[in-house]
Amino acid sequence: MPDPSRPSQPASGAHHAAVSRSGLVYGLLAYGLWGFIPVYFIAVAPTGAFEIVALRVVCSLVFCVILVAATRTLSGLVALLRQRRVVLAMGLAGLIIYLNWQVYAYGILSDRVLEAALGYFINPIVTVLLGVIFLRERLRLVQWIAIAISAVAVVILAVGYGTLPWISLALAFTFGIYGLIKKQVGGRVDAVGGLTIETAWLTPIAVVQLIVVGATSGLTFGHISGWHTVLLLCSGVITAVPLLFFAAAARRLPLTYIGLLQYLAPVLQFVFGAFILDEPMPPERWIGFGLVWFALVILTVDMLASGRAPRKVSLEPAT
Repeated sequence: MPDPSRPSQPASGAHHAAVSRSGLVYGLLAYGLWGFIPVYFIAVAPTGAFEIVALRVVCSLVFCVILVAATRTLSGLVALLRQRRVVLAMGLAGLIIYLNWQVYAYGILSDRVLEAALGYFINPIVTVLLGVIFLRERLRLVQWIAIAISAVAVVILAVGYGTLPWISLALAFTFGIYGLIKKQVGGRVDAVGGLTIETAWLTPIAVVQLIVVGATSGLTFGHISGWHTVLLLCSGVITAVPLLFFAAAARRLPLTYIGLLQYLAPVLQFVFGAFILDEPMPPERWIGFGLVWFALVILTVDMLASGRAPRKVSLEPAT
């Protein structure tokens, strides 16, 4: 692989710049949509977290099948299914994102939107560290400073909660690992095919989960109102679309850039939790979030500056 420290050739630099722009657009769309997900979970009340997540999987698979048929990519999907390593990797990615969804749904429905937002503020730190450790991505001093500030903010926020923020930590690490897996297989797996395989792996688990919920607390699907049923059926689209955007972004950007974009979703969730749902915001939380936002400003300025000089940064992981 070419040395990322060397200036790129003009044609290659133009190609990398185009890839970077498209990756940023996909990333912004993915995290922007994820930022509004709490609204959906609250809208489908009184449906519980286990039922929501299971229905998300089943409806996502249906949506993916329709998408494969509409885009005529069945041959590509069959080719992926013949690659045992890819299929297993997608199964692992699906299991990780399934755990992420379950924890997130529980957090939102238990009135802990701010703790969920904290998890996605921590996540970029986990993502960047995974990129450095496993993909040998190289960070500039300014980026390390921003990460250090974010780490201090996370400690302050955790102390402010008074207990271990397990929801935050679980969300951060599950999504960080999910992003790493997607990055590792991204060059061989298209977004639609990858998501189809992931949801196919998870569908048996989701069906069993629906049976258990129906036998215990009872299913709400089809028993509340027509509008409620339609919202639940839309969970496939609501789940799949941002994941497709994320998969497309992960294939085009280094994990350090994905780590930057991941601040968008928790900012939107923070606004929703603090100002719409009126969750408590004592002074230490304001200080912690303020430090995180300061780190975000530093990372944003650094990314924009390096984007104007593409020869100084590799848009591919340094392996």
